[in-house]
Amino acid sequence: MPTSVAWGVWSESSLHNTRSWMPPPQVSLLSPLPTPAPTFSCLQLHRPIFLSTLRTHSSSSSSSSPASVWTSTSNPSPKVMVTRERGKNGKLIQALAEHGIDCLELPLIQHTRGPDMDMLCSVLSEDITFDWIVITSPESALVFLEAWTAAGNPNVNVGVVGAGTASIFEDVMQFSKRSLNVAFVPSQATGKVLASELPKKGIKCSVLYPASAKASNDIEEGLSNRGFEVTRLNTYTTVPVQHIDQMLLMQALSTPVVAVASPSAIRAWVKLISESMWCNHSVACIGETTALAAKTLGLQNVYYPTQPGLEGWVDGILEALGAHDHF
Repeated sequence: MPTSVAWGVWSESSLHNTRSWMPPPQVSLLSPLPTPAPTFSCLQLHRPIFLSTLRTHSSSSSSSSPASVWTSTSNPSPKVMVTRERGKNGKLIQALAEHGIDCLELPLIQHTRGPDMDMLCSVLSEDITFDWIVITSPESALVFLEAWTAAGNPNVNVGVVGAGTASIFEDVMQFSKRSLNVAFVPSQATGKVLASELPKKGIKCSVLYPASAKASNDIEEGLSNRGFEVTRLNTYTTVPVQHIDQMLLMQALSTPVVAVASPSAIRAWVKLISESMWCNHSVACIGETTALAAKTLGLQNVYYPTQPGLEGWVDGILEALGAHDHF
């Protein structure tokens, strides 16, 4: 059994292959208690990964080759299973294709409306001005934009957790006549860093925090401890998909690496397979939050990137594949 490895610090768990926001009339909405400090007996720090080394291994692959997604008639067998909502795996699939890696797309989760979605629209429609709107994932950004559009595009200042989330707002800012302004991105793409660095305007500073119902309390606790007045609204949630294609699932069981982007996805995966099969797969997580969830569930071969972003996630997948090939 190879030693489980993980490398790095907290990573933004929002590097989603998302649909782009379109200008009015609408944006479609598709669709953990704070984490304890990691015990590095479970999450061991791995040596730094040098990108030049990884790229040497893939030098024979053409960077212009099309993305490859496995189907029942595909050959050869896929090496990586991608698990996000259908339509949100494209960027990862393409990035891995540039390394000559075939993927199997098996969505494990889907997003649904949260209990506070209607309240978000009402709050944005009222004459209540928040100093900040804090957005911590691409899905949260899409949900917010739907409500913001329905509320008549009020003036808002937005703080986002990282570049992946900020990219969702790029199109809307071209049409909003400056009524929506992405005004803050933290130095590191994590909720805790965002909460510690968000600029405070005066003695009282109000924050509206539209979030997943399953998001941790790190944001509101961190901001409240600094004196912010925080209103959290649970505008969406993540649930397991209701149907899994059994042919794809059988193929997934022989895939050496499972790529997951949230604790919800890893929980859905372990419920699908027997515990005796867990050791057959390495798990490449988008960030440390998801990696800790995987370790808590009992998975052993867990990888996550030091630096937030798609490139770091791909590096983790390559490292997991490299370790698998040695055994």
